[in-house]
Amino acid sequence: MATHATQIVPRFGELDPYNHVNHAVYVSYFEAARCLALESADLALPDLSDQDVQIVVTNLEVRFRAPATARDTLRVETELAERRRASTRWQQRIIRESDDAVLVEGQLTAAICDNNGRPRRPPPGLMDKFDALAPG
Repeated sequence: MATHATQIVPRFGELDPYNHVNHAVYVSYFEAARCLALESADLALPDLSDQDVQIVVTNLEVRFRAPATARDTLRVETELAERRRASTRWQQRIIRESDDAVLVEGQLTAAICDNNGRPRRPPPGLMDKFDALAPG
């Protein structure tokens, strides 16, 4: 599967006074797209929680290139850049669909934890499911 794409249309309440999507909202877009990507790989967060597993963000970097407005349709591309024994590193981009301009880029690291937020070893086979989100 490699890159997972999620379409998002900005809502009025997500805009700043300049009619741009507020910078903090892009992190929410990244999160929503990542959750959908995980679901597509049979890694839905509620199901993981039932197994005493959480995927917890430990680092986040965001680079803003250009603003999105209420008139834009956006595509959030999500892919797994790296998986380790008990952590993952993700790359995401928010692209304006009308001209394929990259508006925002994000990278994050997430750790595998138990439901109390303590690091843990993943259950057998869990990390293999992430491969569906890694590039070819």
